[in-house]
Amino acid sequence: VQLQASGGGLVQAGESLRLSCAISGRSLNKYTLGWFRQAPGKDREFVAAVAWSAGYRYYSDSVQGRFTISRDNAENTVSLQMDSLTSDDTAVYYCAAVLDPGSSNIYSYTVYDYWGQGTLVTVSS
Repeated sequence: VQLQASGGGLVQAGESLRLSCAISGRSLNKYTLGWFRQAPGKDREFVAAVAWSAGYRYYSDSVQGRFTISRDNAENTVSLQMDSLTSDDTAVYYCAAVLDPGSSNIYSYTVYDYWGQGTLVTVSS
């Protein structure tokens, strides 16, 4: 499975950005797709995830209400719409995939099997 993230860039605080991740190599049946981020000097942290059916979506407290994750199983893509960005959102963002992890495990980056290369988001204040 290969994941290719794109859409990062430099924006002003309060602006929006949309990240996309194209996935190839196998069917996404039963895969949960997620976004993580890592700021300089910090651990990788969970941002959002969406289950196979897209009926279940999960967000970290820090992005709840500002970010929206979505997936298109026909196109094999997962996106992250980021609104009202702040300087605290500055980080490298990674998309990731894991097969049927169970809802309690989706927040941990250690359970994800496949990762994209990361795309840098910089928010200036």
